[in-house]
Amino acid sequence: MARINENYLKLQAGYLFPEIGRRVRAFTESNPDANVIKMGIGDVTQPIPPAIIKAMHDAVDEMASAETFRGYGPEQGYAFLREAIASNDYQQAGVQIDADEIFVSDGSKCDCGNILDIFGDDNRIAVLDPVYPVYVDTNVMAGHTGPADDNGRYENLVYMPVTAENNFEPELPSEPVDIIYLCYPNNPTGVVATHETLTKWVEYATQNKAIILYDAAYVAFISDPDVPRSIYEIPGARKVAIEMRSFSKNAGFTGVRCAFTVIPKELMGYGKDGQEHAIHPLWNRRHCTKFNGVSYPIQRGAEAAYSEEGKAQIESLISYYMHNAKLLREGLTSMGFEVFGGENAPYVWLKTPSDMNSWEFFDHLLDKCHVVGTPGSGFGAAGEGYFRLSAFNSPENTEEALKRIQDSVSAGIK
Repeated sequence: MARINENYLKLQAGYLFPEIGRRVRAFTESNPDANVIKMGIGDVTQPIPPAIIKAMHDAVDEMASAETFRGYGPEQGYAFLREAIASNDYQQAGVQIDADEIFVSDGSKCDCGNILDIFGDDNRIAVLDPVYPVYVDTNVMAGHTGPADDNGRYENLVYMPVTAENNFEPELPSEPVDIIYLCYPNNPTGVVATHETLTKWVEYATQNKAIILYDAAYVAFISDPDVPRSIYEIPGARKVAIEMRSFSKNAGFTGVRCAFTVIPKELMGYGKDGQEHAIHPLWNRRHCTKFNGVSYPIQRGAEAAYSEEGKAQIESLISYYMHNAKLLREGLTSMGFEVFGGENAPYVWLKTPSDMNSWEFFDHLLDKCHVVGTPGSGFGAAGEGYFRLSAFNSPENTEEALKRIQDSVSAGIK
């Protein structure tokens, strides 16, 4: 008898974004003439910058010649890319990260789940609420939780609410935890963490021998010079934090896949006997065993993101999306919505109107405005009563979506 992993049976309904896709498909099939503007899933809409495309084309041409063909590459990533990451993202900012502490992968989403392979089943896990669903669901799949309650919160997870009432500043856990997920700029709320906030978390992790899993996938969207770009800007973070970054949102790699995870060599975990074990070699072993590396042409493209041309083109791309975020933030505020985020992140987080719950507002926007967003409750119980809109679209579509929402507001939101 082939037995299944019954932890999967604990998962709540479908994963959030496929459920959104299902509802949108049902609507468009019933309304084939509707011009639906999608501002829900955080998928980019603009082409990959030309400098990166050229680098990938050149690398593909290399694969056509016996003299320059490359087969299996190093699982951790080619040195040319790891060195470019270490220099540009860390060392030039005064943060000491070495190239061999960087592991190139096919996505931060993948790494967020895969990292659990090297941690034990008896860790106490803490997540923000609302939260990027992957952090929760992969822990459920790995057997780190009990069943979910009526609010969708899983037993054995420690939830840390972040709402307007606490200025989106989570309280430190009242009980010791072992693994802490932090995401800044935050998905879904769009808020950022200060140096003081991150210092608080690094000190907590140090005192409790915990590890912070720091998702910095949206770091390129930070414009405020006082906002930290990396958790490693905080003294002591190298001993307690793993940082994950992605080329998906800044360089448009959602369809071609490239990211990286940083694991400092002094980061330690503990065996059941309390003995220290370095995390770096454990992840290296897992990475080499279960992953064959990102393709050579994609890594050459990622390297080109750090060229002068690449940097300038990415900066233009970021400005394009952040202009949309500004349109959303200012337009929705002028309509009377309570709006958060959208200043150092490509997401706008708003309170739903007229006592609507999150899915009711989703259905209203889809049915009446033909606009797709993301219901806050899909990110956790504390996300109920909120809604996320993405800036990953065109200015024309953003302005049209705002016009439709304004018309709906003027006509009475219900």
